[in-house]
Amino acid sequence: MNDKITSRLGLPDLGLGVGLRNKHFHHLLNNPPQVDWFEIISENYMDDYGFVRHVLHHVRQQVPVVMHGVSMSIGSTDPLNMEYLKKLKTLAEEIEPMWVSDHLCWTGVMGINTHDLLPMPLTYESLKHVADRVDQVQNYLKRPLILENPSSYLEFKASEMPEWEFLASLAKTTGCGLLLDVNNVFVSAHNHGFDAEHYIRNIPAEHVVQMHIAGPTDYGALLVDTHDQPVPHKVWQLYKLAHELTGGVSTLLEWDANIPEYDELVAELFKAKKVLKGDMGLPEVPIQATDTLPVSNPVHFQLEAQYE
Repeated sequence: MNDKITSRLGLPDLGLGVGLRNKHFHHLLNNPPQVDWFEIISENYMDDYGFVRHVLHHVRQQVPVVMHGVSMSIGSTDPLNMEYLKKLKTLAEEIEPMWVSDHLCWTGVMGINTHDLLPMPLTYESLKHVADRVDQVQNYLKRPLILENPSSYLEFKASEMPEWEFLASLAKTTGCGLLLDVNNVFVSAHNHGFDAEHYIRNIPAEHVVQMHIAGPTDYGALLVDTHDQPVPHKVWQLYKLAHELTGGVSTLLEWDANIPEYDELVAELFKAKKVLKGDMGLPEVPIQATDTLPVSNPVHFQLEAQYE
């Protein structure tokens, strides 16, 4: 374990980690983890007290674990789901994660979970709304909440500020941490036409607790955050910049589909060691392209929206 401590909310730089996925459970029960830490999808462990919980406890005895959620829906107009937060808090008290994270998004309305990370209207009204909810969550969990910038494929016409400004204001107002997903910045910059480096330079480095790296897929009109292939060179370049600006924070390789064998996954993660040493001589990895459309009409458009 890396014992280096950052000034970011008093949380440590854990080093290099990967997501804990069931494809690798049996390998991890019989072999050392090789990585510095694991990130779990919180919802996958809340109600499961069988084999998956056994594996979680096994790896937690060896290395730190971080809880990463996909259903908090911090941006929804629905009331906070206290039953969900109760389960989240119970799991956190049991496994003692280094921190708990989720996404700047909403995942449904009127109690219906879309199981998708839907983009926020970036207005001053929604900023206040989300800040109030972050305060409630942090007070309930009694720990800082770490929020990730999601990938996005459309923008709201009502938005009054760029996402990096929204996140910066939210972090400074609430004291929450930020999970800077470098691949998501790359994807969204391509989809919406902004400068990815400008985004990263304008995120408050002192609030960045963790970073994600991953590989997207090229669908022609859109890049999609698929987490199913190696990290492309341009994402490594942005990661190097983010590392320089933050001074180095916990880094996680996301790979959630077409998952390789564990040794191959670790080898991809450990490319970060070269990047962190300033060696960008990695093989140029092209972004895989496909003609299969992820949505019926993948064009750049804006929605008229009123956030209430």
